[in-house]
Amino acid sequence: MTASLFLLPNATFFVELAIFLLILAFIGKKVVPVITKNIADRQAEIGASLEAAAKAQQEAAAADDARKQLIEEARSQAREIVATAQRTADQVTAEMHTKGQAEYDRIVANSAHEVAVARQAAVEQAATRMGEIVLDVVEKIVAREVNAESHRDLIDEAVATLRAEAGAQTQGAQ
Repeated sequence: MTASLFLLPNATFFVELAIFLLILAFIGKKVVPVITKNIADRQAEIGASLEAAAKAQQEAAAADDARKQLIEEARSQAREIVATAQRTADQVTAEMHTKGQAEYDRIVANSAHEVAVARQAAVEQAATRMGEIVLDVVEKIVAREVNAESHRDLIDEAVATLRAEAGAQTQGAQ
């Protein structure tokens, strides 16, 4: 008979069932609303966080676009600055080349003039010296002193002839 009593409910079963139902009612009245409220609050926080994350993502995308635009503007300005610097450098190079060529031409012209003046001075000096040498030779040949003052017109004519020949040679050399 004990085996058949095991399956029959007794008074403790009903007491346990009543306590269980009371605990379940307590949990349903006191605990579940708090948990539900906490879950709803947490869902609201998660929703707000998701909205904030989406807004932050949009702001980050806008900031990234602005950054890219600023970088492109900076690159454009840098290209303009480099182009301006290159043009300025080309202009300065051209001006310096022009000034250098002008200075070269001026130096060559001055040198040519100085050479011509020096050549003329050398010819005049040689002509003067030649006149003195001729007078010395003539004096020795004639064995008497030739008076330079009395023969000055002959000497000047010989010097003029030498100068004319030297000038013709100078003109031919240029």
